[in-house]
Amino acid sequence: MLHWFLMFVTAFIGGVIASISPCSLAMLPLIIGYVGGCSQETPVRTFIQLCCFILGTAVVFTIIGIICAITGSVFASAFGGYFTLIMASLLLIIGLKITEILDFEIPVIIKSMPTNNTSSLILYPILLGIAFALAGTPCSTPILAGIMVFAAMGKNLPAAVIMLFLFAIGQGLILIIAGLFTSGIKNIKKFSNITDKIVKISGWLIILVALYLYYKVFSPLV
Repeated sequence: MLHWFLMFVTAFIGGVIASISPCSLAMLPLIIGYVGGCSQETPVRTFIQLCCFILGTAVVFTIIGIICAITGSVFASAFGGYFTLIMASLLLIIGLKITEILDFEIPVIIKSMPTNNTSSLILYPILLGIAFALAGTPCSTPILAGIMVFAAMGKNLPAAVIMLFLFAIGQGLILIIAGLFTSGIKNIKKFSNITDKIVKISGWLIILVALYLYYKVFSPLV
């Protein structure tokens, strides 16, 4: 039980870290203006639209959680200990990407956001959130991938769904705060140097987890 609680907390914190990465912070004004037109909408209306936007991302991430849990169970049964090695290798690559030791492009499903030609309060922000979750950002995608690996290794469907849902909520927290206090966006962006260090620390932690998994697999052979 404690294990899963820690995983849930880690997933939520992972979402927060993804949202405060430098490139994500740079996108905040664009996302807020695109979703709700923050300079034209009332704070309540903007808040509702941003919540719907986050709901859209949560739908996608929840589906991803289901896929991770199912595929994790299948591959774990088929490959046994090799599955742990594969997951450890993926985590190692993700950690090296986050720490910028490795530099490679991460493919995205959607190349551009839909055209904002509607004033829909609920439906459009949800669809936009779905598109944003599929498109991802260069900074948040590696952290999301790490959460997906943990969800797959857990092989627990409800827990995987909760993990990815909490990641979405964590990722949307800064967006909500910035949307309600748009005048503070510039102040938030001033912390980009600090947040860059936080992101890299999370990358090193992922690398340590990968090394620990390698140790668990190979220690019985020593």
